[in-house]
Amino acid sequence: MLLQIDLQKEEPIYMQIVHQIIEGIAKNELKPGDDLPSVRSLGADIGINFHTVNKAYQILKQEGFILIHRQKGVVIHPDAAYLANAAYVEKLKRDIRPIIAEAAARNLPIREMEKLVETLYNEMKGE
Repeated sequence: MLLQIDLQKEEPIYMQIVHQIIEGIAKNELKPGDDLPSVRSLGADIGINFHTVNKAYQILKQEGFILIHRQKGVVIHPDAAYLANAAYVEKLKRDIRPIIAEAAARNLPIREMEKLVETLYNEMKGE
């Protein structure tokens, strides 16, 4: 999986890394047990400070998507595709609330929003 970092994007680089790795897991491009580059290696490969990569990896570790071993390095968590629990659903509600609010403020019909969500979800799942 090749990360596409956009230095001109408003989204911080570390979050671009986080989102792209999660998307790789969702699309089954990254499978449980797959190795990821070390912090220093990934930083060098994409030309960014290794502290930025470390911040992304720490978020992914905290969210349960990766494991960081001193000897084995960084790997996709064996249970990375765990089921959504109540806490995750609450987090999801908080995260998408501003997006839904903007869509409603712009009078985007709910059916259009539903189609958009369904299309993107199916794209992630390869359907």
